[in-house]
Amino acid sequence: MTEALRVGHILHEELLTCDPELPLHEAAARMRAARCSSILVVSGETALGIWTEHDALAVDLAEPAALEQPISALMSSPVRTIDRHATLDELGRRFDREQIRHLLVLGEHGRFAGIVSQTDVVLNYGLERYLQLSEVGTALSGPVLQLPPALPVAEAAARMRAAGVDAAVVTGSGEQRPGILTERDLVRCIAGRSSDARAGDLASRPLLSVARNCSLLRARDLSVQKGVRHLAVSDADHAIVGLLSFADILHLLEHDHVSQLEQVLREREEALIASQRSLRLAQQVIDASQDGVVVTDADGVIEAVNPAFTRLTGYRAIEALGKTPAILKSGRHDKAFYAAMWHALRTGGHWQGEVWNRRKNGEIYPEWLTITTLVDEDGGERKYAGVFSDISERKENEERIRSLAYYDPLTALPNRRLFHDRLSVALPQMRRHGQRLAVLFIDLDLFKRINDTLGHSIGDQVLMEMADRLRECVRDGDTVSRMGGDEFTVIQPDIHSADDALRLARRIVDSIRRPFAAGGRELYVTTSIGIALYPGDGETPEELIKNADTAMYRAKDLGRNSHQLYAQSMNAESFERLTMESHLRQALERDQLLLNYQVKVNLLENRTSGVEALLRWQHPEFGLVPPAQFVPLAEGNGLIVPIGTWVLREACRQAYAWLSAGLPGISVAVNFSPRQMQRIDLVETVIAALQDTGLPAERLEIELTESVLMEHMDEVAPKLHRLRAEGVRISIDDFGTGYSSLAYLKRLPIDKLKIDTSFVRDVPEDADDAEIVAAIVAMAHRLGLQVVAEGVEKPEQVEFLRGLGCDEIQGYLVSRPLSAENIGSLLERHLLPELAG
Repeated sequence: MTEALRVGHILHEELLTCDPELPLHEAAARMRAARCSSILVVSGETALGIWTEHDALAVDLAEPAALEQPISALMSSPVRTIDRHATLDELGRRFDREQIRHLLVLGEHGRFAGIVSQTDVVLNYGLERYLQLSEVGTALSGPVLQLPPALPVAEAAARMRAAGVDAAVVTGSGEQRPGILTERDLVRCIAGRSSDARAGDLASRPLLSVARNCSLLRARDLSVQKGVRHLAVSDADHAIVGLLSFADILHLLEHDHVSQLEQVLREREEALIASQRSLRLAQQVIDASQDGVVVTDADGVIEAVNPAFTRLTGYRAIEALGKTPAILKSGRHDKAFYAAMWHALRTGGHWQGEVWNRRKNGEIYPEWLTITTLVDEDGGERKYAGVFSDISERKENEERIRSLAYYDPLTALPNRRLFHDRLSVALPQMRRHGQRLAVLFIDLDLFKRINDTLGHSIGDQVLMEMADRLRECVRDGDTVSRMGGDEFTVIQPDIHSADDALRLARRIVDSIRRPFAAGGRELYVTTSIGIALYPGDGETPEELIKNADTAMYRAKDLGRNSHQLYAQSMNAESFERLTMESHLRQALERDQLLLNYQVKVNLLENRTSGVEALLRWQHPEFGLVPPAQFVPLAEGNGLIVPIGTWVLREACRQAYAWLSAGLPGISVAVNFSPRQMQRIDLVETVIAALQDTGLPAERLEIELTESVLMEHMDEVAPKLHRLRAEGVRISIDDFGTGYSSLAYLKRLPIDKLKIDTSFVRDVPEDADDAEIVAAIVAMAHRLGLQVVAEGVEKPEQVEFLRGLGCDEIQGYLVSRPLSAENIGSLLERHLLPELAG
């Protein structure tokens, strides 16, 4: 028989010792430096006492003087000892029975041989199979003590002491995640004399956790790997339901397994010595076991099986006896696997591990198998006993967990992590064989509208259909993944040229263009695709994904519903855009924004009728930045809302200043962006600006584009009616370039139409433009609307427009955009050009 493992085999021979007069904080500092959980207090060759991490709970951390006490005042005495020849079973029982975690090991003549701890027992008990089949939840001892992060450490220690626990969870605060406070952290506090610390300052992070149904073996191995003695235990809802320590594992081993094992061993020993009755009892135990048991002779011929063997394999005893375990072979293991198994049995007498076997009905299943070599008392006859259990359910749980870790639960596509792993594997293969590869980054255009308008359930249906269409477009060897949200990626390995990737992108664009059936309706969706090629556009997964993403945004910038190959210049543009965006975020608070104003003239009365406020950005480094460069950025990142509010208030303030100075009564027009119009408090914001500046409502004109009205009709219409009721006037800017639907002209409280410059530029020479302008003026007047012509630069345009009855004009012929000061000077001195009439 194999010799039992002794205490002397696992003890720590290097003892950490100190004198009895050593201050407590210095003793703690030595323990921390040595990464040791105990310190032995000695005088010469005599052990006076021991101070452990557990004793840190008894220190009054609220009193700084307590940390200066000699270690002898706080040590545990007398020191409990154990002989180095004692067995691990005896050691484990003493730890569990006496509720201690350290024992001084004595050697020959009572000399100090070392220290042994609970942790040493758990790591060396040799019951891995039992731990593998036991769940974490069976070892939990009680509820979790939770401490707020602001709790003083003295109070935290007191609560832990009162609860009888050696660790507590420190809850999270703000962005800080939860942590754990253990006796080791209290030792660290004592060593640093940090009696004024808070629980959150001392807590160790991150808080490592395992699922309640995780095996104890996996939990133990994780603790060893991470160098911790405690793990948080979570339930199916990810709520923390307990803390698992080595003490809990040892307690379970002692009470739920070791005692049973000893009982079985005693019964079997008595059976071998005493009588045939005991042999029959042992057979009954084997027959009642839920694990399959098979015994073979030295040549591997089956001599005996138990009922569980039949239940698990489907083979009756009469069918198995006289055969070899080869009848169970699944074909999944090669000769080297079985050679290693037999080598372990012949040299060590023992083998255990996971095996795939085949039932009688042909079903292949996984089992945990332990094989032990049996030798008679004379060391002559050799037999082999195998004990196995079906671990199919555990494997299924592991597969389910793996699926959650590597696959998107909505679309069943590989997720970001698995995509990155597959790309990391594919690139070395491409490099080794001199092949090319493409990464496609795919994003649905304006998908947020579907979620916001129809709900996330409809959006999810679209995403699932999107995943199916992508699968149909690619080859078997390609990988499609969902990166998150409405972003998808494709790995297209082994391509001949960029044309292969472009053909795939066109197939995807065409496929997505077909209507989606969701929620009983047809939805039309488009997509933008960016393509990066290996090796030209990057040699790492990160480079290829980033560059494909950049190309995708380039496709969006060029109008969406298209694809773009990556070009190096895109990164420069992207960097420039990011730089511009960063500066733009500071422009408002640094007073870099300003307004220019362009005059509008009443063509029929030949007088100034108003001004349009035009936003400018005067940057100290970039100079005067055109609106076309920064307004789209502000629209994209949401800055347009605070900027738009500033424009509104500044324009109202300036108009009121002109009004107060006695200048001709003019109105000010302010352009509103789509994001501003979507704000719930839009009307209140406008009314507040008028009230705060004193400008009469009839002097404010809001300009909107047709696209804003048509895309957000139901949302915008009530707000415009409320503003019109307050006296604010409404204009449609760039009329003729958008939807130009007569329906919204009838539904909305519109006062003016502004004919876009593109139609005015070539009149009266261009007959088509002249007809369009004439039609717009006639239609607007029939609807009771005024008309403003933009971009007027020539006198003949003025005459043409006056002849049509156009109400107002605006353009360089009247005035270029000017500062508020220059506009005021023009109005005061009547310096605007005379328009012939």
